[in-house]
Amino acid sequence: MGRCIYDGIFVGKDSKIPNVNGMRTDVVTALKDMGIPVLRWPGGCFADEYHWTDGIGEQKDRKKMINTHWGGVVEDNSFGTHEYFELIRQLGCDAYVNGNVGSGSVREMNEWVEYMTFDGVSPMADLRKKNGADKPWKLRYFGVGNESWGCGGHMNGDYYADEFRRYNTYVRDYTAGEHIYRVACGPNAFDFKWTEQVMRKVPGQADGLSLHYYTVPYNWDHKGSATAFNLKDYDRTVAKAYRMEELVRRHTEIMNALDPQKRVDLIVDEWGTWFDVEPGTNPGFLYQLNTMRDAMVAALTLNIFNKHADRVQMANIAQTVNVLQAVILTEGDKMVLTPTYHVFKMYKDHQQNTLIGSYLTNSNTVECEECSAPQMIE
Repeated sequence: MGRCIYDGIFVGKDSKIPNVNGMRTDVVTALKDMGIPVLRWPGGCFADEYHWTDGIGEQKDRKKMINTHWGGVVEDNSFGTHEYFELIRQLGCDAYVNGNVGSGSVREMNEWVEYMTFDGVSPMADLRKKNGADKPWKLRYFGVGNESWGCGGHMNGDYYADEFRRYNTYVRDYTAGEHIYRVACGPNAFDFKWTEQVMRKVPGQADGLSLHYYTVPYNWDHKGSATAFNLKDYDRTVAKAYRMEELVRRHTEIMNALDPQKRVDLIVDEWGTWFDVEPGTNPGFLYQLNTMRDAMVAALTLNIFNKHADRVQMANIAQTVNVLQAVILTEGDKMVLTPTYHVFKMYKDHQQNTLIGSYLTNSNTVECEECSAPQMIE
């Protein structure tokens, strides 16, 4: 969405901006230095209107579409499945592909997984080879739908859980010894009923349950500025971010009750600050600048995830480049690393290590109408 892929990561092989197979060299290098472990694609709300066959074959022949969710711009599908896995190869990270439940079909999802992962003779494997990839790719994670409670279909939890079981049946492990980790659509923030409904039906089928929560200082109509803020705005932002602690704890309690064996992980695959867009930019591109306030939110939230690492097995900030709480901003051939980027780089050594318990002795709090958090600054 926005300028995350196009201009942000992918500029095409013919661009004057230094690139390798169309991927910006500066951005790829920065993400590798940050230690990016996994990259989710194609979204987001966009995933539930994305049809993967539009993004394969010769780029000039690919079907164009309108990105109705984000900016109403033309999506030319020049960045598709092959380009995504080329990016994954360059980054050296795991692939997390999100499938289309909202407007797609079981067959479409099944054939995409076959196209990506089957090493043999089949219609989809043959098509992949025809398009230039003789060998399948390694698909570590697969999301069965996105925000099915909203933009992904406006379903209720019971209905989605049944749909998940049907779709998931055909997300097959085509490679012996390589299990595709399936992520079921989880709740929107404080929708604990959704978690209960889905968790009654997916253990033994799903490996993970997603959770989405954004730090919005005020409300969706007036979120607040990314850069023009006072101490009250700062405190509200920190307090809203700290609600992630309550969210993870309460959803985990439901999961523990219905899945005491901990077969299903909590996957927080959309989180971060969400402010009013930068003036003069396309509102649908969700472009916002980044300050030390964002860095504080990132560090606070990563600490919460570390604290709950027995259930929280993955957390994906939204988004990588030029959108929302991005770690990188680009403009033409220029690139800047945001304060959030530097927090992630500081925290990369925490990955795959042992948690040491810690606590905060400061008893002062900051408050907003529905939340409070330990005071971070004097």
